[in-house]
Amino acid sequence: MTRLNLAILISGRGSNMEALLSAAEDPAYPAKPVLVASNRPDAKGLQTASAAGIPTLTIDHKLYGKDRETFERALDKALTDAGTEIIALAGFMRVLTSWFVTRWEGRMINIHPSLLPRYKGLDTHQRAIDAGDAEAGCTVHWVSAGVDEGEIIAQAAVPILPGDTAQTLAARILPEEHKLYPRALALACEKIKTA
Repeated sequence: MTRLNLAILISGRGSNMEALLSAAEDPAYPAKPVLVASNRPDAKGLQTASAAGIPTLTIDHKLYGKDRETFERALDKALTDAGTEIIALAGFMRVLTSWFVTRWEGRMINIHPSLLPRYKGLDTHQRAIDAGDAEAGCTVHWVSAGVDEGEIIAQAAVPILPGDTAQTLAARILPEEHKLYPRALALACEKIKTA
């Protein structure tokens, strides 16, 4: 069985990255991690990935000032050099330019903490509570030029309970993210392999 070379992009602790790395320990899983890259040198997930034997890399976006495309060209070179075939964004807190998105179109997925198409962008849990929604959740989608607008691969929902805060709701959704992302990544790999 062929496994696609997976690069995971993070900006922080990388709990969703951990879920993907754990799933990929199974030799039958359709993705094989070849790189974990971060735009922040202090991202805790880099230590986790390194301890798991995955090559890591930091490309500090601050060194590029407002020149997003030059930062992305450096990132693109690192991804290409690693033989990347699919990218999973796992808490990567950078809005990507159309150049980068076009370059990796159909080979890059993201996890977002809402039931898209509702609540694109930030503060998703508070917005769901404020709207009086009965449920909230998470979505894995293909990355497209519009922020959080790509085709949905899979979703998971949890009820919003009386007295929920953004923090309690986020804490209840996170375990669902950790179950959903590996399953959705496997679906994305199959789609790429059969394309």
